[in-house]
Amino acid sequence: MMAEFMRGHDENFRVFAWWSVVLVLKIFGSVGLVGFWRHYKKIFLSPEDAKFIKGSKVVYDDPDVERCRRAHLNDLENILPWAISTAFWLTTSPDPSTAAFLIKTFAISRFIHTIVYAVVVVRQPARFLAFMVGLLITIYQCLATAYYYS
Repeated sequence: MMAEFMRGHDENFRVFAWWSVVLVLKIFGSVGLVGFWRHYKKIFLSPEDAKFIKGSKVVYDDPDVERCRRAHLNDLENILPWAISTAFWLTTSPDPSTAAFLIKTFAISRFIHTIVYAVVVVRQPARFLAFMVGLLITIYQCLATAYYYS
């Protein structure tokens, strides 16, 4: 049954699948960014990890590491709900150009959010605007799905 549904909505699902995988890879990239700063600065969360590299110390609140860690956490808090709500939204047969626009815009907003938060720190409201674009898309898709099935 799901295979039949996907055959009828190939373009929407193709765009969704591609951008979802890109966002999963982005989440892994955020993990790498946190790891980079920990190793570069030789700071870790646990004594056993600090023993791994000579000259390391245990630090819980380094601003560079924390900024990357918070950006990663924000991805987890936003990308997963978007992916679930978008999968349901696609069952409502949205227009392919609308679906592609919203999916791509969400993904790009998440990249911008991470860049202005953890890579090249830009003052507010840059991060807030990037966050809100993604959040509003997710809310729209949830409301459209709820309305469709009500």
